Amino acid sequence: MSPLLDTATTADADGTGATPPDSAPGYRPGRTLPLRVEALRQWKRRRTLVMGGILVALPFVLMIAFAVGGGPDGGGNSRITLMDTATASGANFAATCLFVSAGFLLVVPVALFCGDTVASEASWASLRYLLAAPVPRSRLLASKLAVALGYSAAAMVLLPLVALVAGTVAYGWGPLQLPTGGSVPAGDALLRIAVAVVFVFASQLVTAGLAFWLSTRTDAPLGAVGGAVGLTIVGNVLDAVTALGDWRDYLPAHWQFAWIDALQPQLEWGGMVKGTAISLTYALVLFALAFRGFARKDIVS
Repeated sequence: MSPLLDTATTADADGTGATPPDSAPGYRPGRTLPLRVEALRQWKRRRTLVMGGILVALPFVLMIAFAVGGGPDGGGNSRITLMDTATASGANFAATCLFVSAGFLLVVPVALFCGDTVASEASWASLRYLLAAPVPRSRLLASKLAVALGYSAAAMVLLPLVALVAGTVAYGWGPLQLPTGGSVPAGDALLRIAVAVVFVFASQLVTAGLAFWLSTRTDAPLGAVGGAVGLTIVGNVLDAVTALGDWRDYLPAHWQFAWIDALQPQLEWGGMVKGTAISLTYALVLFALAFRGFARKDIVS
């Protein structure tokens, strides 16, 4: 390791971002790696554009499927589901797109943006040069985490927004028809869908924490992304094991569809509050582990 690199990485090894005594005049740790620079770097990545294209395309794929299949139906069942009301209005179509994607598709961009961010720098052998700039380790992680969460939130908004616009053009603007009967006025429906999107993002913070922590532990981006997705799937499997009883209440996956309560005649907050609290608790622990481990890690790539 070069003397310059050794000095830079040693100076910020505690993650505090303190300015070394012999640093250049005018050096300000807080001005290194601005958020706009990191956001622009991530925007130019091919995986960002590909992921955005997939999210934009999904509503149109569903519209084609409904057109070819003659529209959604109950499959012979008397019970009406959210899918059965998909073509009732633009709001219904947006809610349906959110329903079919929240369980897995929206997990992927969160794992991708948060799991690829640090590990990709290590795989390109550019991480040590960022620290030699010198960018304090805590500043580096904070910038990358903020941008990754920002892109993840954008992904959560992009899908229902495109679905709402496309659905309104195709099926008209109208109230949100509820599977349980009745409807919600169009104006209130937008608020309900917004609440659902916010909760979906909050529920994915666990995946974000897993991916980000793994990204600081490995030099393989696919390992971090795949590990986060895999552990999320394991959580879903465990939630399906009814023998666990009340222990399932402590699994983030148990509350991932609590946003459906926002689409009831009377908005129910109980499940969403519990799910958000559990997800946020896990996420904060994982983010803290990522910062703590990275502050003590020997960066050689």
